[in-house]
Amino acid sequence: MAGAARLSILGPIPPWRAQSVANSAASNPSGHRPAPMPAAVRHELYFLNYFRMAQALVYLGLAFSPPGLEWPKLTRPDFAHGLTLLYLLFALVLLLLTRSLMPRAKLVVSASLVADIGAAVLAASAMHDARIGIAMMLAVNLSAGALLLPLRLSCFFAALATLGMLAHTLVDPRGADDSHELLESGLFGLAYFASTTLCHVLGRQLRATEALAEQRGVDLANLAQVNELIIRRMKTGVLLVDDANRIHQMNESAWMLLGSPPADQRDLGRLAPELSRRLYHWITSGKLDETATQLADGVPEVVPRFSRLAPNDDSLVLIFLDDTSLVSRRAEELTLSSLGRLSASIAHEIRNPLAAIRYSAQLLAESRDLSPSDERMVEIINNHCVRLNEIIENILQLSRRERSRPETLDLGRWAHAFVEDYKLGNDLGNDSLRVIANGHVPVAALADPQQLQQVVWNLVQNALRYGRLPGEPARVMVVVRHGEHGVPILEVIDRGPGIAPKVAAQIFEPFYTTHEYGTGLGLYLARQMAEANQASLEYVRVAGGGSCFRLTLTPAQMARVAGEEADAGDPLRWSERPG
Repeated sequence: MAGAARLSILGPIPPWRAQSVANSAASNPSGHRPAPMPAAVRHELYFLNYFRMAQALVYLGLAFSPPGLEWPKLTRPDFAHGLTLLYLLFALVLLLLTRSLMPRAKLVVSASLVADIGAAVLAASAMHDARIGIAMMLAVNLSAGALLLPLRLSCFFAALATLGMLAHTLVDPRGADDSHELLESGLFGLAYFASTTLCHVLGRQLRATEALAEQRGVDLANLAQVNELIIRRMKTGVLLVDDANRIHQMNESAWMLLGSPPADQRDLGRLAPELSRRLYHWITSGKLDETATQLADGVPEVVPRFSRLAPNDDSLVLIFLDDTSLVSRRAEELTLSSLGRLSASIAHEIRNPLAAIRYSAQLLAESRDLSPSDERMVEIINNHCVRLNEIIENILQLSRRERSRPETLDLGRWAHAFVEDYKLGNDLGNDSLRVIANGHVPVAALADPQQLQQVVWNLVQNALRYGRLPGEPARVMVVVRHGEHGVPILEVIDRGPGIAPKVAAQIFEPFYTTHEYGTGLGLYLARQMAEANQASLEYVRVAGGGSCFRLTLTPAQMARVAGEEADAGDPLRWSERPG
């Protein structure tokens, strides 16, 4: 979090980090928390319960109206008083329990609408003079319920309310003989169906619109986070500076190129006077100084570029800091790549004439008329042909390096098989080559057998060639063991004079060699193939004399887990990824 506090598109307070984590946690589909109720449903249910409370208070006011008003006339006052009090209590309980009843909203709305219809019909019969107002208020209940219920269920309650009003008109002796009241009840029923259907359609469209807006908001938030992450991880430094020369935002690269300033330092003139001077010069003259400059001690040189956020507006300016070292490394990589292809092409062209020269030299060596000096010349030709052929083979191998195809290997058994094969194919003479491994404890590793063969063959060849004391045979050991945390290790150790520290620091560089007949590519290729197998190759000086080349491989079980994770997020198999 310390890095986030100073690097957040660098602000003194990084609220976006906490908000981002909160949003990620809230939207995590793997969580087992119940889905939250949509905001529209909560609002509609609260509206229905609040309206019911107001409706109950209206009923109560009509039932307990002062006697002097004489409106409405109550045919059964005690029944009206009890009904309105009971309905008020029902509305109050539903209003207080609204939040807890949210998960069962449909069931609660259905039950409450039955109660609303029953209360409205009974209230209309007890307060006949107020029947029209009661019937109109019931339409609001049905319409609000239609926002939350399916259309069929909403129409069912509309039909139930219509039948209730018609039954009240037919049963009530004051309305049965009045055709106008019967017509009013029928028209109210028609209004119930119309309002219910209309509100259901509108509610469905509103929920669809709200869901679409919410999805668009989530997409925009995710896009903003992706953009922010891209800008924050860009190798090019990015700063946003206002017209007061104050830094508003910066990414990680800009923070590092400015010398890692504290979060409260926002004045560009104090942090980078040269950059501030160039910005002022660009604003006033419109000319850009493209020379490289160093903004702080111990950081690479940069080439600043400027851009206005809005045309003809200098209030906010974007500053891009191009790291010249990245450009140089990229140019160097392109140069090396081009040279590699060129070298491979040249090597192909050299092979045929080289073979002809070597074959001619071998035929010439078989002649009996050669003088000793001529024989020496032919020997020199053959030796240099062999050396040149090794260089060509290494260059071609470097240019056509294949992807690794790792397999699970028992390093102990593999090392024994390798040593046996090496002895069969090479005459060791007085030199010795042996394996040291615990046969009872298998050392499982993941590696490409062919590439591992090339790496270890190269190391053993070098150990037998250079790892010997003057006048003594070479003694080379291939050691297989477990390192820290069970990491599989294969070491090639000799008892020779060792390698000087200055030389050891450069032995893995291409074309570096201390031997007059060496190519300088063997160890470089060995390390490249090791890295292609997610392994590391290093030189370790042996106490008491000698050299050790240590190959630290990937444990088979760990590699399998890493491969499964890589396969889940990448179409390339883990074993096919370049090292």
